[in-house]
Amino acid sequence: MSKKKIRIALSGNPNSGKTTIFNALTGARQHIANYPGVTVEKKYGRTNHQGYEIEVVDLPGIYSLTAYSLEEIVARDYLLDEKPDVVVDIVDASNLDRNLYLALQFKELGVPLIIALNMMDVASSRGITIDTELLSHMLNAPVVPMVARTRSGIKALLDKVLEVAEREHEWHPELISYGGDIDQALDEIEEILQRSRFYDEKYAPRWLALKCVEGDDQVLRLMEREPILHDEIEAVCRRVSRHILNTLEEEPEGIIADHRYGYIAGITRKAVKRKIQSRLHLSDRLDKVLTDRILGPIIMLVVLYATYEFIFWASEAPVAWTESFFEWLKEVIFLVLPPGNLRSLLTSGVIDGVGGVLGFVPLIMFMFLAIAVMEDAGYMARVAYMLDRVLRWFGLHGNSVLAFLISGGISGGCAVPGILATRTLRDPKERITTILVVPFMNCGAKLPLFGVLIAAFFSKNEARMLFIFTLLSWAFALFSAKIIRSTVLRGPKTPFVMELPPYRVPTLKGLAIHTWERTWQYIKKAGTVILGFSILLWAVMTFPQLPQEQRDHYRAQRDSLEKAFLSHAQVRGLIHGKKELALLDERFSSLIQDKGKGKETVQTDHPHSPVPALAEAAFRLKNGGRDLVEGMDPGLIKAAKVYLDYQEAMAQSLAFERRDALLHAFAGRIGKALETITRPLGFDYRVNIALIGGFAAKEIIVSTLGTAYSLGDTDSEEGTSLSDRLRNNPDWNPLKAFTLVIFSMLYVPCFVTLAMIRKEASWKWAGFSVAFNLLIAYTFSLFLYQVGSFLGLGL
Repeated sequence: MSKKKIRIALSGNPNSGKTTIFNALTGARQHIANYPGVTVEKKYGRTNHQGYEIEVVDLPGIYSLTAYSLEEIVARDYLLDEKPDVVVDIVDASNLDRNLYLALQFKELGVPLIIALNMMDVASSRGITIDTELLSHMLNAPVVPMVARTRSGIKALLDKVLEVAEREHEWHPELISYGGDIDQALDEIEEILQRSRFYDEKYAPRWLALKCVEGDDQVLRLMEREPILHDEIEAVCRRVSRHILNTLEEEPEGIIADHRYGYIAGITRKAVKRKIQSRLHLSDRLDKVLTDRILGPIIMLVVLYATYEFIFWASEAPVAWTESFFEWLKEVIFLVLPPGNLRSLLTSGVIDGVGGVLGFVPLIMFMFLAIAVMEDAGYMARVAYMLDRVLRWFGLHGNSVLAFLISGGISGGCAVPGILATRTLRDPKERITTILVVPFMNCGAKLPLFGVLIAAFFSKNEARMLFIFTLLSWAFALFSAKIIRSTVLRGPKTPFVMELPPYRVPTLKGLAIHTWERTWQYIKKAGTVILGFSILLWAVMTFPQLPQEQRDHYRAQRDSLEKAFLSHAQVRGLIHGKKELALLDERFSSLIQDKGKGKETVQTDHPHSPVPALAEAAFRLKNGGRDLVEGMDPGLIKAAKVYLDYQEAMAQSLAFERRDALLHAFAGRIGKALETITRPLGFDYRVNIALIGGFAAKEIIVSTLGTAYSLGDTDSEEGTSLSDRLRNNPDWNPLKAFTLVIFSMLYVPCFVTLAMIRKEASWKWAGFSVAFNLLIAYTFSLFLYQVGSFLGLGL
């Protein structure tokens, strides 16, 4: 005997526990797809109960059945097209007045309804007592009290589902009064609809009439299929709208909403008792301060700044340890492997490339931890709520805030899920505008570059600089949105409704999981995508190699310098031949490295040997000048000066060869060709190469800079970090660093983000994003660098 089958739909407001109940009902027997023709996720599963096979469809979280958002349209179309046997509305018992608004619209539609009264424990903790029998009687629908997170009430819910599904039933729309004027208009429209043979039982005439008066775009478009009918209905709607505007100074839609809430208030006044009516819940009391129109934004900025101070304070030592590890690894490779392409690949391609990105894993990890604390505590939702006031002025919807925050509004996000978050926006123009500007946010991929440049040029004000970069990213995104909404995507703004979840104390386990998941994704990206691109970019920065003739020229130049040094009058009596010169170079390098590791004094192994003595004299002369060489033999000091001149000449020869080799390679040629365009911004060919690599992934900007300055730098010191190299490079200064931060913040989105823009919008908008972002980035960076140079700022 085959099982009887029932199909039920789960619906409810966001944060009402709908997903918890769906998981409790279906367990592992669930599937995810997309609704046909749209990007909204469709979840469905199966469960068995008392000989019935129950198919459970989890509808998107919605606040109403009015066709505002894509989720509301999908949910409503599913109910009208599929006619499930039962609709289970998940209601938050602690917020009954707000949650019953959707339940009342289900009653207007006439669906066979069950109210799953979830979070009864939360309601009880707030001093709320609900008479479920009276509530069921007044709503004319079964009410099942539940605590979904403990599975309390799941069996009772399934029993009630079978009870409702087994009845012989039809859909019976609830008749609710919306005032004399609107009721009269509904009667007239319903009569017009009943005269039409076009409409079948799919749409109840009374419900269609209500949607017409509300001005529901989807229903009005449906009416256009019968022009005569449409004109009659439109005339009635115009008349009632004009009359209500003249008498009540309100749109019919607002009057209908008021009557719904009044209807709900009448029910809850009888069925709900609050022990202390005047007592505000803790979350409400906190929100009085944290979301205040004046104090709220100030507190938000203080929290954000304090977050950055914590991030840099906590990550300072781990970042230093990580950099030291990669420097040590390079030294090991230099000792083990002879000069050649393999050593160059490992040191310049892998360690300077990927290591430059992985060096900032501690900073990224603490950033993710801070964001997880704010998300789990419920404060992130308040940030979105407060920023809605700002976004509306720039032509964006309040829900755009979520996309901005996910994309890196507090730094550390990603534009790809940020673009996916725009699916909650109902207006296509608001949605596309948000998609186009979220790449301006400081995603986690940009943080390594910010970290390198802040450490190199703004190390005394690290938190302050990242705070400024965050504010600038918001400013660029919002003003760009204003430009787009005022030109290519003009249109009205839509209203904003947002759920503010209660404040909670984050659990250590939850914070650890959220932080590790995001950090691990970053590490995996560095070990796969970035590693692959780093090796590829090393190859195009290495090949084709310099012609043999040029390499021979530089080798001959260094041989000549070596011979001139060994034959110098001040050196002949101290250093004899190339072998002792090699020992001198090794000793001098060792002293330099010991100093870099914090040793205050330098000990010589052979105090009577001229090699260590000369090395120490050169070291002291280089690092302390005359003060440190007082008392030493004058001849030794003169020889040390000659040796330092020789070292500088050799380093310069090596640097010129490296530079020429990089310029001769494929990447160098491309970077050099672009200098005509980028030189006004202060960028040379190496920065150009890095920015091209950043199109694949923004982290690659750092890895490519590391490789480029390893292969073509004029600094001869090996084992130094990228921040140190840039700080010591005469071509770099704070103004150039600041300009590069702004340009990398604004220029083209990475390849994956562009692919997502194409998927969620079109190729046209993906192309527009590339052109628009480049124009904004170049224009502002040009203005910044040229004005800064003219005023002498940061030079």
